[in-house]
Amino acid sequence: MTKKQLPDHLHLDTLAVRTAVDKSQYGENSEALYLTSSFVQPDAATAARRFAGEEEGYTYSRFGNPTVTGMEQRLAALEGTETCIGTSSGMAAIMLMCMGLLKAGDHVICSQSVFGSTIKLIGGEFAKFGVESSFVSQTDVGEWKAAVKPNTKLLFAETPTNPLTDVCDIRALADVAHAAGALLAVDNCFCSPALQQPVKLGADLIIHSGTKYLDGQGRVIAGALCTTKKLIDEKFMPVMRSAGLTLSAFNAWVVLKGMETLSIRMKAQSDNALQLASWLEAQPQVARVYYPGLASHPQHALAMQQQCGIGGAVVSFDVKAGDPTQARERAFHVIDSTQVCSITTNLGDTKTTICHPASTSHGRITELQRQAAGIGQGLIRVAVGLENMEDLKADLARGLDTLS
Repeated sequence: MTKKQLPDHLHLDTLAVRTAVDKSQYGENSEALYLTSSFVQPDAATAARRFAGEEEGYTYSRFGNPTVTGMEQRLAALEGTETCIGTSSGMAAIMLMCMGLLKAGDHVICSQSVFGSTIKLIGGEFAKFGVESSFVSQTDVGEWKAAVKPNTKLLFAETPTNPLTDVCDIRALADVAHAAGALLAVDNCFCSPALQQPVKLGADLIIHSGTKYLDGQGRVIAGALCTTKKLIDEKFMPVMRSAGLTLSAFNAWVVLKGMETLSIRMKAQSDNALQLASWLEAQPQVARVYYPGLASHPQHALAMQQQCGIGGAVVSFDVKAGDPTQARERAFHVIDSTQVCSITTNLGDTKTTICHPASTSHGRITELQRQAAGIGQGLIRVAVGLENMEDLKADLARGLDTLS
């Protein structure tokens, strides 16, 4: 059974619900979950053609599964890219990108404010294989330009950043990359395509941790890389077939269904985050609040332009500490005093989560790297969910009001 041909130029909310693979002969309304490791071929000659890539058709779920294809098609439609390739995690997507594009002697320019594991992977693991890297200011385009070398192949940024919500100028970085003959990759995890579509601003590759807002309920680990069909076919699919960075069909199905409510969740959680950020700015025990939706944010105007006028759902703040040696203890006190928030480093959940980045998400990088990224011991990150805001304010006030 074939699906109806969707009209052109549908809105994002409609694409999030309707984009998927053809239905089976049973005509199911909810997308099917194909839990199979392999696919039976009609004859040996067809099997040979399909394994050789001469004919379309599923052969083995390590490099192709209808449920995974449905997730890939839906996410590509939302991001506005030609196609997408699903991976086992967000970090696996970054691994796939680097393995497909880079070789010994190549150079990467990366924001110094990205996720700690990304810094470790690009700056540490790929250095073992002769890939050079430079880490620069997230927001200073001049530093990106100055870091360009003849062997620069890739620029990589996440925007807003984890956890300080620094916002880079995507269009300006795309211009820097393309002038150097390089590609720009953007981690769009914090915004998701519901708030931001980097390809429309010149980005070449979009990275996702589907674990976050695409799923939206903290159920599975998943990742994706959105880009052109040419790059997928020539650079990334050969690595996927050999390396096995595969997204499972079940996890793909969960993310596929999660995307149906992506837009409504992102808007509601962002509204909550703005309320919480505004409240935090008025608390006497809070030294500074980091949230792009606030007028006090250094890149507020840029964020509102790039992110559809919405700040996102992640808020970070520094607790006041007269003695710097007490900053960590005071941050721990606020976190441990919560009774509603979940103490976990995951984000993008309908449940509000709270964490101490310096000792968790960015605990494996050096203190010097944390200082360069502006991550202090008094910093707390809150990924705002869908709870009642008065309950969340009271939950944070429980710790803030009792700081000695």
